[in-house]
Amino acid sequence: MADFGLTHQHAALLYRALVLPEGREKRMTRRLRFCLLIGLFTCLILGLGWTTHHQATHQHATQESYALPKRYQQVKNGIMVFCYHRILGDSWSTRLVQGLSTNSQLHEFNVPADQFSAQMKYLHDHHVKVISAATMVRLVQQKRPLKGKYVVLSFDDIDRTVLDHAVPVLNHYRYPFTTFIITGNTGRYREGTQLATWSQIKAARRTTYGRMTLGLHTHNLHYLDAHMTPVFMHPHATGKFKRDFAQSKRDLVHHTGVTGDSFAFPYGAGTDAINAFLARQRLTWVATLDAGITTDDTDLNATPRVIVNHQSWPSIQRWLTQD
Repeated sequence: MADFGLTHQHAALLYRALVLPEGREKRMTRRLRFCLLIGLFTCLILGLGWTTHHQATHQHATQESYALPKRYQQVKNGIMVFCYHRILGDSWSTRLVQGLSTNSQLHEFNVPADQFSAQMKYLHDHHVKVISAATMVRLVQQKRPLKGKYVVLSFDDIDRTVLDHAVPVLNHYRYPFTTFIITGNTGRYREGTQLATWSQIKAARRTTYGRMTLGLHTHNLHYLDAHMTPVFMHPHATGKFKRDFAQSKRDLVHHTGVTGDSFAFPYGAGTDAINAFLARQRLTWVATLDAGITTDDTDLNATPRVIVNHQSWPSIQRWLTQD
């Protein structure tokens, strides 16, 4: 038990005090035994958190950086598409779960609400042109060199944290943004978060006065198999993907009246067959998780996006402010 800051002797003493009251221990009040039990539990949790934190730190150090790749850092004109997932409020439960977990979903794909607010303020204070995805499509389709730097904001999955913490900030700055919805998972609890319901999505959309665009993120294919491979990436899964895509479009229309004209790949990419299928659909753009800058010659069926987190934000700032 040394990893938890307790020796075997300490644990034995606590055990005797709690469950083997003899002699003086018999006079111990129930309240004191309860306090000792809480103390033991707290030590175990803190020790486990310390161990797990160091494991997570080591794991993160060996992972590929989310920073903008060097080959794009010198691109002077273009559009950077931000990709967010969860915007977490500051609470003890959030800090505890993040401290104990090595799941990348709780580290690489989360942004604290105060950092998100600071990032949106940074865009505003530096006069960055935040445009809608529709404007991005129009600029690229003109096939003329882009002048200046632009940002498009996008959010995957759409859980309650986006509605609770991101949408009010976006409304404050009147920023347009795109949300990619897992149509078959709305309202469910998955990957440590509560996804927004259709009624919550529609209510949030009303507050944006048209600035919130709805896109597709599959109907029910946002999960991995036992080998940590996206299920739609299997060699014979194209037919299943096509049926799922059709269902996602039907559900989006049914619940919101919106015909989805954009799609974001869960886990960032698809197979060649799926890419060819999506290119034949009436989609204005398909979002990937390949970090990069969109320019006038970008194939919008493979639009790059930059995952925003503590690793990538410094490189984002440099790109936005460099001449």
